[in-house]
Amino acid sequence: MNDEPPIPPKPEATLAGEIGAQAERKLKARRSKQGVWFGLGMMGLVGWSVVVPTLLGAALGNWLDGHYPGHSWTLALLMVGLVIGCLNAWHWVAKEDQEMRDEPKDDDE
Repeated sequence: MNDEPPIPPKPEATLAGEIGAQAERKLKARRSKQGVWFGLGMMGLVGWSVVVPTLLGAALGNWLDGHYPGHSWTLALLMVGLVIGCLNAWHWVAKEDQEMRDEPKDDDE
């Protein structure tokens, strides 16, 4: 009936293809020197990018509470600092993610 040969599965769909792709990812990670310490360092940077604006907002709010009482400046500016810090961390992580996705693939090697 149908004289066309069957279409072979994509290499990624087979077990051997999946294992090969995983091995390539591991080799690429070893070549790029981004291991556990790089990940921990990146977590630290993201954490500090949230902590610093939060603490600065709380410190400024505490100072304003001492000079202009009647409003909870500390709580308000702590929340503003937290939001700014979270936006900063989100921007940082999105930028790093985009850089990782834009890296040229090493299919030649």
